[in-house]
Amino acid sequence: MTTAEPGTRRHELAAFLRSRRERITPEQVGLPRGRRRRTPGLRREEVAHLSAVGVTWYTWLEQARDIQVSPQVLDALADALLLDPTERSHLFALAGQADPHPGAPCPAVTPALRAILEQLEPVPAAVQNSRFDFLAHNRTFGRLFCDLDALPREDRNSLWLAFTNADFQAAATDLPDLLPILAGKLRASMAEHLAEPAWKALVQRLEAASPEFREIWARRDVVAPGGRTKVIHNAHVGLLRFEHTNLWLGPTPGPHLVTYVPVDDETRAGVERLLEFVVREQEIRQDDEALTAA
Repeated sequence: MTTAEPGTRRHELAAFLRSRRERITPEQVGLPRGRRRRTPGLRREEVAHLSAVGVTWYTWLEQARDIQVSPQVLDALADALLLDPTERSHLFALAGQADPHPGAPCPAVTPALRAILEQLEPVPAAVQNSRFDFLAHNRTFGRLFCDLDALPREDRNSLWLAFTNADFQAAATDLPDLLPILAGKLRASMAEHLAEPAWKALVQRLEAASPEFREIWARRDVVAPGGRTKVIHNAHVGLLRFEHTNLWLGPTPGPHLVTYVPVDDETRAGVERLLEFVVREQEIRQDDEALTAA
């Protein structure tokens, strides 16, 4: 893989900011047009004001000077310039920073793939990226280890859950074996993403939260991607046994469809009960919301 030189990135970032600034009218952001406006779109000082940054600093940014820009400032600039999700992602990529509020839908999770996840129920299934973030999941997978939907998006990651989430750890019957396997898979996948901020941020976050992760990560072991038999103690229906499989949606180790296929009749009955539990829970929540609204 080739990486753009810092100077090239700065000039691309500067040109992108100018192009986005020049396309926005003052009226779009609640500013008066005035009589002597010769600049197309917004002025630099107006963008600086809307983003709560210094005019000189923003001017230097558009001049491609070698200055540091934080994710928080990029977040403010994205809002001020009315960037859509694709433009926002491009802004953070050019600046070499991880987006603190990634909202753009993953292109790997198409409507058809979401429909497949639903059709696979009660078999637990999810879509993961190469960083082991859960991008989408069906209802049974959402309650297999823990309540995924109750977690912030940044916590929906296999390694974060395995090393820090008590519910996930209680459900994983093979946790001592699982932890080094997950760390080894992450290190193997990371070889092609060493300079990417989101990957470095995940490792730094895990190192700060888990001494066990720090110790395992320091070994520098690598593990090839692949599936295996899993025994899970689900909090709602008890012990479940699965064949864990991956269906690659692109070049390995990229986005993949994860499925947990029951290996016995007890597990098949268990995931059916789990789905019934989730459906009942959703119905109760909807009834409570209807009563509140009334």
